[in-house]
Amino acid sequence: MASPAAAGPRPGAYDGTWNVTFTTRAGNCSSNNSAPFNVSGTQVSSAGGGKVTGGIRRNGTLAVNISVGLSHASGTGRLAGNSGTGRWSGVITGDKCSGTWVATRT
Repeated sequence: MASPAAAGPRPGAYDGTWNVTFTTRAGNCSSNNSAPFNVSGTQVSSAGGGKVTGGIRRNGTLAVNISVGLSHASGTGRLAGNSGTGRWSGVITGDKCSGTWVATRT
């Protein structure tokens, strides 16, 4: 039987406000955009500046959808401690784009 510590971070270990910076690697979108999001338990939601929905697992992997006006993107990645990284893709102001993201807990 695994001890609770061996099972991974406790529920809510990623709670708080995170600031995410998106870097475009493909497509004709601005090179850097940022957006804040909140984590509460297993849910990811907006912290302002658009609609953010998604979820996070106990091991820190997450999947999110972001929409601002007619622009929308989805991303996957992982949070660990007070930072995280991942990939995203979407349609930003009419252009298909994709890239990477980094997050820091504020």
